[in-house]
Amino acid sequence: MLQVRHRRVKLALTRPYAVAGGSWDGAEMVFVELRDERGARGWGQASPAEEVTGESAAASERALAALSRELRDEVALEGALDTLSGTPAARAALDMAWCDLRARRAGVPLVDQLGRRLAPQPTSVTIGLKGLAQTLAEAREYVARGFVALKVKTGVDVELDLERIVRLREEHGARLALRVDANGGNDERAWRRFASCIDALDLELVEQPTARGDEDCWRAVDERLRARIAADESVHDLAELERWITSGAPFGCVNIKLMKCGGVRPALELARTCERAGLSVMWGCMDESVLGIAAALHAAYSSAATRFLDLDGSLDLAEDPFEGGFALAEGVLDTLPGPGLSAAARDTLFD
Repeated sequence: MLQVRHRRVKLALTRPYAVAGGSWDGAEMVFVELRDERGARGWGQASPAEEVTGESAAASERALAALSRELRDEVALEGALDTLSGTPAARAALDMAWCDLRARRAGVPLVDQLGRRLAPQPTSVTIGLKGLAQTLAEAREYVARGFVALKVKTGVDVELDLERIVRLREEHGARLALRVDANGGNDERAWRRFASCIDALDLELVEQPTARGDEDCWRAVDERLRARIAADESVHDLAELERWITSGAPFGCVNIKLMKCGGVRPALELARTCERAGLSVMWGCMDESVLGIAAALHAAYSSAATRFLDLDGSLDLAEDPFEGGFALAEGVLDTLPGPGLSAAARDTLFD
């Protein structure tokens, strides 16, 4: 018998965060506890965003509340996951908890149960839409903390975007990997202007340069540069990825987020498909607890297609309901040696 509990939590960010299309100073998450008859527990979290997952935190909570507090067996749990297909963040929470529970039962880290393929990698850390001086100041802060890769939000003012990247490159040189993410904010004219500078600025990755539905203009750059374009909002699930592959994807990388596709196991299906198609994978996140970041990290290190990590979603939480989850040193993320996801809920979470 499996018991399911959940709790919706509002968490503040340490600083406001803006992208093309919106700004935030906090995040809502729904946490799930899955407990078996022997008292073993697994944890999961939903970090929904209507513009990405198509659901609000309230919708995630309703979907999880509709589940029975007791699931008869593993077959019933898999059936419950199917009922959550329309709320992928809620599904991700339950799938994550199930993966965590199974690995804890086995007494091994989840990545070892999945099959570890990669050594620890650096993650990028994100700078939101800001003015030039704020961008440079925040970049200095992150470099001082040991990060070696920055992702800069763009997509509102292409000339300011270029100025910010030019100044970052001048100040930090080639030792800093630079990625940009327009969140679909560029129109075709702005994209062509920005694309003409990709090589000169030595950009490692250009994420979702124009809106979902406007991907054909990504072909304005040659194939060599298209390999540096990452699709995020344009690829949510396996069916969508397969349609792109069949029709000739105008990108070389896919940003896989557990919240978009419904959990660890669906994410790994996407990663395997990318590997077969010769596409690289960037593992991304929403504003998430260390629990959610750990789950994405374990999945990332079990995929040979993984090339980029963008798993910084817990770093700006003013307070995290979980502790542990991963180790971070000089910008490099590593899993912890404990069983499952090695993340522990603080005592107050379900009080």
